[in-house]
Amino acid sequence: MIQRFLDPAVLAGISSLDLVAKTVVDGFISGLHESPDFGFSQEFAEYRQYMPGDDLRHVDWNVFARSDKMFLKRFKGETNTMVTVLIDASKSMAYGSRGMEKLEYARFLAASIVYLAHLQRDATGLIVFDDEVRNFVQPSSRQGQMMRLMHAIDQAEAGTRTDFIRPFSHLVDFLRKRGLVIAISDFWEDPEAVIRAVSPLRARGSELVLFHILDPEELAPKIKGSVLFEDLESGAKMQVSADYATHEYKDKMASHLEAIKKKAEGAGIGYYLCDTSKPLDESLRRYLAIRTGRL
Repeated sequence: MIQRFLDPAVLAGISSLDLVAKTVVDGFISGLHESPDFGFSQEFAEYRQYMPGDDLRHVDWNVFARSDKMFLKRFKGETNTMVTVLIDASKSMAYGSRGMEKLEYARFLAASIVYLAHLQRDATGLIVFDDEVRNFVQPSSRQGQMMRLMHAIDQAEAGTRTDFIRPFSHLVDFLRKRGLVIAISDFWEDPEAVIRAVSPLRARGSELVLFHILDPEELAPKIKGSVLFEDLESGAKMQVSADYATHEYKDKMASHLEAIKKKAEGAGIGYYLCDTSKPLDESLRRYLAIRTGRL
């Protein structure tokens, strides 16, 4: 039942992005509570005083009954870090073979991560980019930030070609403290160039995670006869046979995925491959594991 609420095909029928995020995260957290090996609330760390706007579910009512003062239980992992999400909105992200574009999946994932970060009281920001920075919401935890972030995510549209240098240079310029940076992209670029572009943030002490978004037809195309493929960003065309797709393309894709994963891990950067036909729960588990220091 919970899986249904994490299925991108089901989520595509929900018109409001903030409702998508709430549906995904509520279902995800419910699943974690049911899991015997991965709880949402980690080891208890300390109390902190209640502040207006805090979730009343975390109030220790036993303490309130004794002292008439409201305190919240804090858990390890609630460190109020700075989280910045980058969404690749280049033209290649408009591809989708089963009614789900990669960019739409990226929006769902970004909105869910932003919502989770909000629940953990993190200062959260956003960059939408293609070959330029198209939108930038500076990290903040102030009132109204969720609305600003959801609006920016919802407005992200596929643009032109990808340039990883610009958004990460922009981030390096303003990021004055260490934080967690989440990059969501199809990474149709030379793996060496990708890691070279993102590494300066890692060198400054920020945690960096790449969510690699690909359509199932990109991972394992199922074609019959001969098909004309077109690069959405460059316009280059290539006639592809079923035999090529089954053998040579498959080998090249496996090599590309292995290269970007190895180079990322070698640079101390987290990496996770996301198939747009799959539910969002594993991606969110990876985010939460990183966020709470379990990786």
